[in-house]
Amino acid sequence: MQPQVGDRAPADGRRAGSPFAVAFRRVWSPVVAGSRRAWAPLEEKSSKVRATTRAIWRDEPDWLTVSPRSDLPRSVLRNEVIIVLLLSLGASAVYAVVQLLADITARGGLSKATASLNASQAPGRPYLDLTYQLLGIFFALIPVALVVHLLRRDHGNPFRVLGLDARRPGRDIGIGVGLALLIGVPGIGLYLAARALGISANVVPASLPHVWWAIPVLILSAIQNAIGEEVIVVGYLLTRLRDLRWRTPAAIALSALIRGSYHLYQGFGAFIGNAVMGVIFASFYRRYGRVTPLVVAHSILDIVSFVGYALLRPYLHRWFPGLVP
Repeated sequence: MQPQVGDRAPADGRRAGSPFAVAFRRVWSPVVAGSRRAWAPLEEKSSKVRATTRAIWRDEPDWLTVSPRSDLPRSVLRNEVIIVLLLSLGASAVYAVVQLLADITARGGLSKATASLNASQAPGRPYLDLTYQLLGIFFALIPVALVVHLLRRDHGNPFRVLGLDARRPGRDIGIGVGLALLIGVPGIGLYLAARALGISANVVPASLPHVWWAIPVLILSAIQNAIGEEVIVVGYLLTRLRDLRWRTPAAIALSALIRGSYHLYQGFGAFIGNAVMGVIFASFYRRYGRVTPLVVAHSILDIVSFVGYALLRPYLHRWFPGLVP
């Protein structure tokens, strides 16, 4: 059949299509246009997030604007960082690696090992035990006082530089709760998976006796852990690496690696989980320059872990048989 004169294609080269297709386009075109308008703000926000991420990883702009870089010699700063780490969490990482090797080479391997946190220091003598617990918490915070003192020499107000203050309590608490949920919920699944695979030790978050001061000490211990780790391995370390002109990816990787390493005594699952947590926390600090939300998040994670285990231990045996000691 030969085409007729009136059967010519449209001027723009597209086929007119069937009457059903034309009607379909007429009906759905307003819907599509409306959905595009509705998604426009989300797409704009997404593009801003992508741009911010690129800026962070490319060091554009400079890391922080609270304080200029230190004018101390690089050798002084490098030696200072090494000494601080060896006096605190770097030393813990070394001991954790040794403990991991001991557990792997012991009879039964890593899956039969037990990592006990917050253990009794004087069994059968509760007030002496309490004294040891409080002294341990106090002296564990001395390295934090040291890094605050060191930063004061060349950065002015160290609490301002670290973002360790109460200028925005509501916002810091809200962000901290969100970060705790982001880390804590997947963390439980990771621990259970690692136990099932035999790459994690039995972790006992709390093994204090049933005494009146047990819960307060566990809460203080959780806060001490949070302040020590976030101030030293995030706030102080990233500030000094910025002074040493490290690029962002390398600085974040080192911070995360150290965090994961001093948890190796719990097994490889703890290393992976804490390294991921280190990347998230270091990236947050790199972007916002505030350590307070990180302290809040870490405190929540440890309080839930320590106190929750102490209160729910009889039930955990039934809920997770063979996985919870």
